[in-house]
Amino acid sequence: MKNSGCKVFKERHFSCEDCSGTVSGGFDAASSQIVLCQNNIHQQSHMNRVVTHELIHSFDHCRAHVDWFNNLRHLACSEIRAANLSGDCSFINEVSRLNFGLKEHHQECVRGRALRSILAVRKISREEAEKIVDEVFDSCFNDHAPFGRIPHSKEDAKFAYRDYMNKDRYYANL
Repeated sequence: MKNSGCKVFKERHFSCEDCSGTVSGGFDAASSQIVLCQNNIHQQSHMNRVVTHELIHSFDHCRAHVDWFNNLRHLACSEIRAANLSGDCSFINEVSRLNFGLKEHHQECVRGRALRSILAVRKISREEAEKIVDEVFDSCFNDHAPFGRIPHSKEDAKFAYRDYMNKDRYYANL
């Protein structure tokens, strides 16, 4: 975040609150604050995924100046990236949900989770949401910043971030 020009203060930018329903967290663009729903997060691994998911939104807010309220393509892109990079669609999570397949399952999971997120926060038809997700899916799914690739584990995330930070050094030597 700092490298993208945004400072993060955990005391200011993170809030733990009780939430209604089954929502686990959210990103409040108006205050640039990540809200964690303490009554709906019961395991550390779930907390890690939620924090990562919301940090992706925060990163997008900082880096891409996302217009959350007026541009549904921006919202869709950030939801695709968050589902793709946070571990929401990891093999383990999908098996625990009894959702698993072989061919392009990760992409279908990311598409489905992005679609559900959009429908949860905007009053639009499913068809309109699907159209918007489809329009931006390929470019947003392939945008792996700030990791450089899809991190599949905590250890892999460290290596992915290291690779991303060293990308300029690598390309300078070509």
